[in-house]
Amino acid sequence: MILFSSIAVAHQDPNSPVLKTPLYDVIAAEGAKFTHFAGWDMPVQFTGLKHEHEAIRTSVGMFDISHMGKFALKGNDLLPALQKLVPSNLSRLQPGQAQYSVLLNSNGGIIDDIIFYSQGPARGVLIVNAATTDKDKDWLLKHFTATDVILTDLSREKVLIALQGPQAESVLQSLVPVDLSQLLFFNHLETDLLNTTVFIARTGYTGEDGFEIMIDARAGQQLWQLLQSQGVTPCGLGARDTLRLEAAMCLYGQDIDDNTTPLEAGLGWLVHLPEKEDFIGREVLETQKAHGVKRKLVGLQMQGRHIARHGYPIICRGETIGEVTSGTLSPTLNRAIALGYVPNSLGKIGQSLDVEIRGKTYPATVVKKPFYRSPCVVREKL
Repeated sequence: MILFSSIAVAHQDPNSPVLKTPLYDVIAAEGAKFTHFAGWDMPVQFTGLKHEHEAIRTSVGMFDISHMGKFALKGNDLLPALQKLVPSNLSRLQPGQAQYSVLLNSNGGIIDDIIFYSQGPARGVLIVNAATTDKDKDWLLKHFTATDVILTDLSREKVLIALQGPQAESVLQSLVPVDLSQLLFFNHLETDLLNTTVFIARTGYTGEDGFEIMIDARAGQQLWQLLQSQGVTPCGLGARDTLRLEAAMCLYGQDIDDNTTPLEAGLGWLVHLPEKEDFIGREVLETQKAHGVKRKLVGLQMQGRHIARHGYPIICRGETIGEVTSGTLSPTLNRAIALGYVPNSLGKIGQSLDVEIRGKTYPATVVKKPFYRSPCVVREKL
């Protein structure tokens, strides 16, 4: 049974060449099944989605996420320039800390969700989604025009490996000279690995503890093989999708997009209105903050094993009141779960709704997000 449904959200332009990450040949030799995603040929699974999912939840696994956009930024104007583009207060960050945030348009809509890694007042790394890399780059360069900020696009030349799971720290610790137990959640550092400088962040998209490792292409190939020789399970986009959905993490282009504000998407914790000067989209967020949002993203649990997939209508008393944005059968919980937008008045925990699946309606209940919370993640709030 196919348990995932979200990974095909970024459609491939038939006129564009399919891109391959520096790890493609290594992964193809392992017999992985591939799919087109955001213009890239990416592994969807290796030994099976359920096995890969469980490896992350119980031990350790790894993903090739080299398709993600990777920008190195530097310049004395970097911080004030970025501050105008996001609703989060980046001046909070000390070198070595990171902030999850969103780039906003003038309507408060989300251009992309990003992570900014501060390496000092004039230097940082920005990781963006694969499907929006070119769009984000153009947006940033447009707003950097009158500044001294230099953007270096590392997207094609760097490998990015996500090492995730309760045993991720012990596996990686054997390969680096720094004490990883001192690296807090959403912190990062540079160190030596395989005779080269490597960027390591304690971040991830699975809801588990783990690291995202950015490294040169040749060393990245060696690292992938080395990790596999140490028993790390290779994982594909299928497991990455079910893991992030259990953790209620948004997928860009599906759960959030240019017409969705962070307050509607339940991302109000990254909107720092009292601390921020003017930024793009501020007026819309101020209005929503003052008067409330008309709709919001909620978690849904289906009764039984009927899977509510992307685009399925959400029904209340016979009327369509929203739609599912992501849905799957949770391997960890063995329940059908979903995310979807509904009117604010119908988004309270315990609210009974229905989802239309192939012409028939099935009962669902609004539940608290996330659906799953790892006991291994210690979150440090800035």
